[in-house]
Amino acid sequence: MSSTNSTAINSNSKNGINQDPGSYFIDVARQYSSPIGGETELEPKELNTLNSSGGFLVVSTDKLSVKYPSVNLHGHDVGVIQADKPVPDKRLVYYFEIFVKNAGAKGQIAIGFTSQGFKMRRQPGWETNSCGYHGDDGNLYSGHGKGETFGPTFTTNDTVGAGINYASQEFFFTKNGAVVGGVYKEIKGPLFPTVAVHSQNEEIEVNFGQREFAFDLKEYERQEAMKQKSTVDKISLPPNISYGLVRSYLLHYGYEETLNAFDVASQSTIPPICIAQENGSGEQDIAYALTHRKTLRQLIRNGEIDAALSNLRDWYPQIMQDEKSAACFLLHSQKFIELVRVGALGDAVTYGRIELAKFFKLPPFDDLVRDCVALLAYEQPQKCSAGYLLEDSQREIVADAVNAMILLTDPNVKDSQSCLRSHLERLLRQLTVCCLERRSFNGDQGEVFHLHRVL
Repeated sequence: MSSTNSTAINSNSKNGINQDPGSYFIDVARQYSSPIGGETELEPKELNTLNSSGGFLVVSTDKLSVKYPSVNLHGHDVGVIQADKPVPDKRLVYYFEIFVKNAGAKGQIAIGFTSQGFKMRRQPGWETNSCGYHGDDGNLYSGHGKGETFGPTFTTNDTVGAGINYASQEFFFTKNGAVVGGVYKEIKGPLFPTVAVHSQNEEIEVNFGQREFAFDLKEYERQEAMKQKSTVDKISLPPNISYGLVRSYLLHYGYEETLNAFDVASQSTIPPICIAQENGSGEQDIAYALTHRKTLRQLIRNGEIDAALSNLRDWYPQIMQDEKSAACFLLHSQKFIELVRVGALGDAVTYGRIELAKFFKLPPFDDLVRDCVALLAYEQPQKCSAGYLLEDSQREIVADAVNAMILLTDPNVKDSQSCLRSHLERLLRQLTVCCLERRSFNGDQGEVFHLHRVL
């Protein structure tokens, strides 16, 4: 798939509705100036000594060990402490562990998750908006003081872990590297990794990932991802549907030679793949000007912008009629970029003064014009903030824009938006929307869907 449109599909900016193709691809080009990836989530790194039942526990200077030094006299004399930051929620799984250095007098150690306003005199799981696995009885406590039979007890020299599986919306717990079990995560909102000690000499060390876990977290994540893939793989589709989507993609973007090879391959399968023409529409629309579109795409991808401009003026003069259109800007800026690419800086300056100057201070183009000009200021322009313009992806954007503008000249075209994307890409846009909607049902928690990563 074109990297251009895999980016556009996943964008939260303008969605192309009621946009002319040129403006749409200007927006796509602008996205590359701010690479997709999202902000890095802050993770818990240590225990929060400012929010704990400090009278009943001692925290080490590195804020990663906890000890209960005295004798508890009451049920609420709990030494409980949260992590310094809430659990990151834009991922498939979050996990942390404790190592029990000493089970103390009664082994009343607990690990789990609690909300921000949790009462810091109670074991995790004893109050609402909390869940905890307890060492003395092996029970799971989830929002009330009565535990449920869950797993084995744990004691001195055991390593116990707690995690959140956002795909299944479950808390899960481990002991010595093996999963004990899980429970549905009913709690919404920010949660904090939480540990508690409750009898004399109990001592634990917390591992937020600063060293290797006893539990194979990467393998667990791989298995969870495979479960999702397996669910998708069970969906049966007739071969002609997938072949039809691929064929329409090749037609839409003018990949004529690949299309011909694809058709030959589809006939050599057993049985041959037959793609029916349904509803009397579809392929004849996107087969329009196929040879012209193929030729122009090859020229632009090779950086031969002068030849592309010459052919466009001969074949589709209406596209080049408005000298300040988005399509003209993309082509002229790409010519400037190609001159910079080969080190012809003097020619680039001259060309920029003639052609790019027309777009300077025009709101739709001004920021991209500035990025183009910025390439002149660096000995190694590919390494500067505007270096994205020298990537092959920029050529693809221009080629896709020209392709869409040519499709728009078809007198039989009924929907201008169909010129922007193939049927396959429209399907992938729907997939993206569905994944985002599913995440919203989980309180906007869980792995964020980025189509470009999947592709």
